[in-house]
Amino acid sequence: MNNSEWYTIRNVESVDTPLLVLYPDRIRENIRTLVDSIDRIERLRPHIKTHKSPEVTRMMLEAGIRKFKCATIAEAEMLAAAGAPDVLLAYQPVGPKATRMAMLTKQFSETAFSCLIDNTDSARHLAAAFAATGQIARVYIDLNIGMNRTGIPPARALPLYEACQTIKGITIIGLHAYDGQLRDPDMAVRTQQCNEGFAHVTALQTDIKQRHGEDLNIVAGGTPSFSIHSKRKGVDCSPGTFVYWDKGYEAILTEQHYLHAALVITRVVSKPAPNVICVDLGHKAIAAENPLEKRVFFLNAPDVQPIGQSEEHLVLKTDTPDSYPVGTVLYGVPYHICPTVALHEEPGIVTHQNVTHNWTTKARARRITV
Repeated sequence: MNNSEWYTIRNVESVDTPLLVLYPDRIRENIRTLVDSIDRIERLRPHIKTHKSPEVTRMMLEAGIRKFKCATIAEAEMLAAAGAPDVLLAYQPVGPKATRMAMLTKQFSETAFSCLIDNTDSARHLAAAFAATGQIARVYIDLNIGMNRTGIPPARALPLYEACQTIKGITIIGLHAYDGQLRDPDMAVRTQQCNEGFAHVTALQTDIKQRHGEDLNIVAGGTPSFSIHSKRKGVDCSPGTFVYWDKGYEAILTEQHYLHAALVITRVVSKPAPNVICVDLGHKAIAAENPLEKRVFFLNAPDVQPIGQSEEHLVLKTDTPDSYPVGTVLYGVPYHICPTVALHEEPGIVTHQNVTHNWTTKARARRITV
């Protein structure tokens, strides 16, 4: 079997589709590549929104990673239950989430939790929830450096920091800056854009240190800016997609060299018209937010072109329909792996080219226990 067929599953005839399949050896290799790409492993705080898996979390712990980042309270709970010592919820807990965050911190006392704030009202609400349980919330100020999704502009963040010094039940431990808007495939352009945004973060860090004597930690970036932030001394980095990799980032982040470790397998279920085949890979099985032509790339059918998709079906055009009889299994690389993973509760695990068992995407749930 040649290298182009690393993905082939020998017992695929007994495996139902559509199914997310994971390749643990390639996952381990991606973790090793990440660890080798930074000067100190202590600076790694990988985001687990991609895998949401206790099994993958334990792989990272075995590799020596001790700090993690997540997006939901369920993800934070999954991390703590798997033994993660340090968990940052990269989200501002609003409404009942503040109470849930306090409950989580109380329940898993051996894990050091933190979360984000970007305004004084949320800071007071969070502080009150923690004070009610006899705790102090550890928080990062969320900075908006161009994403325009959450956060406060760095130029307005000093008054927020100073206001939090008077709020009981909360303590500022760092600055958080996510620059997920940086997607330029030209590394030089992306580097310049990244440096321009990050300069405002370091200016704020310096201002706080000079005025208040606090040297706040910085957590910066995600996957697209990892290659840049990883070169900065003293900055924690939070890539996530690296662990499974996908077609979207492979196309634009050519400086990063990870392996595809998660595929979606699907079967041809019909040939309804000349040069048209249909597979069982609908919206419910693969992320559908991208344009139709950028949802999946088939490793063993690179010529097919998506022309339609519904909940349970993906219709493909091909000039070689005889190559794909009904029942043919196609191996697809998702363009966006993170939301695709969340659609699969029990991915199949491929060992020695056989699906041998299943893992659980445990943190796809909105709530586990807390």
